[in-house]
Amino acid sequence: MTKKVILIVLVFVINSISFAQDKIQSGPMVGYSTMREVLLWIQTKKSSEVHFEYFDKENPKKRFQTEKYITEKKNGFVASLIADKVLPGKQYIYEIYLNGKKVKRNYPLEFQSQTLWQWRTDPPEINFAIGSCTYVNEPRFDRPGKPYGSNYEIFTSIYKQKPDFMLWLGDNTYLREADWNTRTGFLHRYTHTRSLKELQPLLASTHNYAIWDDHDFGPNDSDGSFPLKNTAVEMFKLFWGNPNYDALNNGGITGSFQWGDLDFFLLDNRYYRTANKNFTEKREMLGKDQIDWLINALSSSRAPFKFIAIGCQVLSSEAMHENYATFPEERAYLIRKIREAKIEGVIFLDGDRHHTGLSKMKESDRVYPLYDLTCSPLTSGSHPSKEENNVYKLEETLVGKHNFGMLNVSGPRKNRVLNIKILDKNGNELWSKNIKANDLKYKK
Repeated sequence: MTKKVILIVLVFVINSISFAQDKIQSGPMVGYSTMREVLLWIQTKKSSEVHFEYFDKENPKKRFQTEKYITEKKNGFVASLIADKVLPGKQYIYEIYLNGKKVKRNYPLEFQSQTLWQWRTDPPEINFAIGSCTYVNEPRFDRPGKPYGSNYEIFTSIYKQKPDFMLWLGDNTYLREADWNTRTGFLHRYTHTRSLKELQPLLASTHNYAIWDDHDFGPNDSDGSFPLKNTAVEMFKLFWGNPNYDALNNGGITGSFQWGDLDFFLLDNRYYRTANKNFTEKREMLGKDQIDWLINALSSSRAPFKFIAIGCQVLSSEAMHENYATFPEERAYLIRKIREAKIEGVIFLDGDRHHTGLSKMKESDRVYPLYDLTCSPLTSGSHPSKEENNVYKLEETLVGKHNFGMLNVSGPRKNRVLNIKILDKNGNELWSKNIKANDLKYKK
């Protein structure tokens, strides 16, 4: 083969790869993980045939392939495909194929299956990231003046922590006035945020789970009267990869998942919500059906830590903005039911407030303290707050700048310990606290 022919072939190969690269809008992203299957997600720029190939790092010669799927404009050119040939406790490398051509990325494309530890060993050590309030600037649709979003390098800092998964705690994108009245607007906003360059390595090798709050549900402070709330549900399911939704079978995004010996309960604080200014009827944020489902699910859980993810701050005694203290009767019902059912190991995870802080509710010596970790914001505006009227606050944990949380659970099965670290946009530790599972039990 002559040098000229070789050069022509190389140019053709390079152009083919570049052409394929240009067809990807955002992703890939790894969604939920179980012992037997993992969700893989990608968004193309135009209609394309998509599939993934994957292999165990320890056995790269044995390759597996997902089904093929042709992306469509009506669904934002999104594909969610299942890797269903995985085995427990394995690390996998995956590859993207568009229209039969392999697409390369300059960062790792990896996922993991969960470990089959039950009846065999102690549960695995688990590391996961949390955060909320991701605003990505788009000047033609943003409000005039100083940009509201910044410091996107925080996603690189999260990526460098190598979490097993990330739990996004709401306001994961910010719908603008031009967006929330149409399906077209929803697709544009979700696509614009998901396409952020700094996000891509994190999405590609960290499993992702999510809940929402008002800004990725509809307008600011939106509630159950929002006419496009079912469109909001559709878009959320399209762009995220939770293992289940609508646990109530009545709309919304309520669900749950397990990781190791931990249970996570993903609540919907918008779909059933009474308007903030409507005091003419019984006021609900979650609704009785969702709370009763939660109590039932918590009661059947054997997890040492039971994490309840919700879009708003739960335990603060300071009734302001949209926290749960502004729905005092329903919040009291939730806490009373947790106590009546003697559910142990409960920790609330939430965002929304544009600052971070840990609240600790200790009602008496007869019951263990409830914790509420508020973690916000990732890239949207930060608002330092002293929470002057929150009697449950732990003063030393208040953070008023861009930050994220890294949570680690380790130790033997009967003596698990949760370590909470809050880090700034550059990955520098701001504070750390340990909570023992044995300290979240009722006295006998």
